[in-house]
Amino acid sequence: MCEFHINEQPNRKFSMNAHTSFLKDVFGFDGYRKGQEEIVVAVTAGADVLAIMPTGGGKSLCFQLPALCRDGLTVVISPLIALMRDQVNALRAIGVEAGTLSSGNTEEETEQVFEAIDDGRLKLLYIAPERLANSGTTLLLRRANVSMIAVDEAHCVSQWGHDFRPDYLRIGALREALDVPLAAFTATADQETRDEIVERLFAGRDCQIFLKGFDRPNIHLGFAPKNKPRQQLLDFVAARKDQAGIIYCGSRAKTETLAQALRAQGHVALHYHAGMQPDDRRLAETRFQREDGLIVCATVAFGMGIDKPDIRWVAHADLPKSMESYYQEIGRAGRDGAPADTLTLYGADDVRLRRSQIDEGLAPNERKQADHGRLNALLGLAEARRCRRRVLLRYFGDEMESCGNCDLCDKPPELFDGTTAVRMALSAILRTGEWFGSVHLIDILLGNANAKVRAKGHETLPTFGVGKDYDRAQWQAIFRQMMGYDLIRPDMERYGALRMTDAARPILRDEQTIELRRDTIVKQSRSTPRVKALVAEEDEALLSALKAKRRHLADAIQAPAYVVFPDNTLIAMATQKPADLDAFSKLAGVGAVKLERYGKAFLEVIAGAQAEVHPNRRKLAGRGSGVLFDKLQEAQVSLAKGESGFDTYLNCTTATLSKIAQQRPRTLSELEVIQGMGAKKTERFGGVFLGLIAAD
Repeated sequence: MCEFHINEQPNRKFSMNAHTSFLKDVFGFDGYRKGQEEIVVAVTAGADVLAIMPTGGGKSLCFQLPALCRDGLTVVISPLIALMRDQVNALRAIGVEAGTLSSGNTEEETEQVFEAIDDGRLKLLYIAPERLANSGTTLLLRRANVSMIAVDEAHCVSQWGHDFRPDYLRIGALREALDVPLAAFTATADQETRDEIVERLFAGRDCQIFLKGFDRPNIHLGFAPKNKPRQQLLDFVAARKDQAGIIYCGSRAKTETLAQALRAQGHVALHYHAGMQPDDRRLAETRFQREDGLIVCATVAFGMGIDKPDIRWVAHADLPKSMESYYQEIGRAGRDGAPADTLTLYGADDVRLRRSQIDEGLAPNERKQADHGRLNALLGLAEARRCRRRVLLRYFGDEMESCGNCDLCDKPPELFDGTTAVRMALSAILRTGEWFGSVHLIDILLGNANAKVRAKGHETLPTFGVGKDYDRAQWQAIFRQMMGYDLIRPDMERYGALRMTDAARPILRDEQTIELRRDTIVKQSRSTPRVKALVAEEDEALLSALKAKRRHLADAIQAPAYVVFPDNTLIAMATQKPADLDAFSKLAGVGAVKLERYGKAFLEVIAGAQAEVHPNRRKLAGRGSGVLFDKLQEAQVSLAKGESGFDTYLNCTTATLSKIAQQRPRTLSELEVIQGMGAKKTERFGGVFLGLIAAD
């Protein structure tokens, strides 16, 4: 039984030093990820904070760790029940008192949460924003010694955010009622969204804003024009056999047919969309969280709330609706920091669908224009000429050189001077008064004198038939690239007709040239998908054995596998091969509770049967005091009958040796007062013990 309890820590408003010890002892990390520490310090100190961090960048730690350092209860407002329950289970697995109040609770679970609040034991309480509509919630929290509010997925408060939730608007009132600091976290927030978050949650008051970059260097970025798209996806998945992944689809029907096709190929796959019965959706969510190697074919309904750290890949069967959506969705992969892959397929039909969804929406024209611009930005990423990650990060205000971890860095595309072709297209747009879409414009460029062209008299235009060097599909690709450059945009007031932007005019006036990608305007041949191995070939068998052990332990507690250990910790086990508890404790993700619960079981997989280690020694594993404990124990065994070997038998208990190793007395008098020592034992062991302490 583990004897490490969070609530045994002394009661305090907050400790600015506690977070560093909790980081290792509770969460099992030797250091922070980039950007985490200063946020943790600010939140711990009680500052109002808005933190924009990359998906998988460790946002949860930035409010969970301060919650342990501060006195009282931290209320976490989170958008989905599944996400709340997963985080609560993960916190309980490392010894943290956490709970949730949601419609998914049993009566017994709710009563246990109320008892923990009344007893002052609960450190984190997760609730959905919809619960704030109940006046009883505020009354409960007023008597619960709340010291901080944390808001996850804070972009949900913004009309500009892609997952707007009206009940998030109640959070500002709750903050005022409780008069406590608030920390808000999100992965994507452009300037408009950030401004609205500050206004809605902080009432325009000053808060510390941390913008921590958007790079996820472990995720490989890949795009491909559609060319037998189902087979492209099947090839991609086949190269990643038995790895958990998500395929996002543009329609409910496609999720079902694609899942069926994957099952026919021998994969474990299921579908997920908003049209399913609630029980069926919950079953799919549970299976995905708990089963290794499961594939979900889903609409965007399977998005927020998916916090499975070992998703190894994400594919898009259809183009997402915006750069923000793309970033959020690929961000489901590789949250554990291990390598992950992505593939996004796109084509002309995708662009038309997304345009129509924008045009047919109820948003004002200003918002529609902005949404078309966001879609153009995504097309720019799809048709990028050089490093994709550079294009992606630039959109969010980050800069970097080539990443070396995207398909364009792997194999740079062939480029050509597309100035003449683009100028032809722009001339056709201009000469037709910017009143037509790409289909009609391509007819003009190809010299296709159909009824519509003749009715408008466009067969007489100077641009009629000038583009016969390219076929229709190639012209469609050129128009896509022009949208990606944001040279043209559809005009809703003209029923989607293409209009030039200011960026196009220097090209039309022959003041600027433009490069296009040749590979996206010629028929593609399928290539073998790229896969990055998680471990060296000689370690693959051990990694599989470790995953099997994890699965067995997770099933025993009816929890997702990553609650035991995430993939990156298993990868570290397989590559580093720790031989004892001291070495095992140094692995990332191994804290005191998990060392106690699982250390011996995994060491047996790695190194065979392990000798039993006393609990007092296990608690010192991985610390300098653990090594000193071993030396003290060895010394007291050799001196148990004195230096002559014929004196009265004396020994020190493991509890006493543990206290000595941790307190490190420097004098005989300091040693004598340690519980379990006394005068006789100090006389027998004191000189040797102090010598070992001094030499350590």
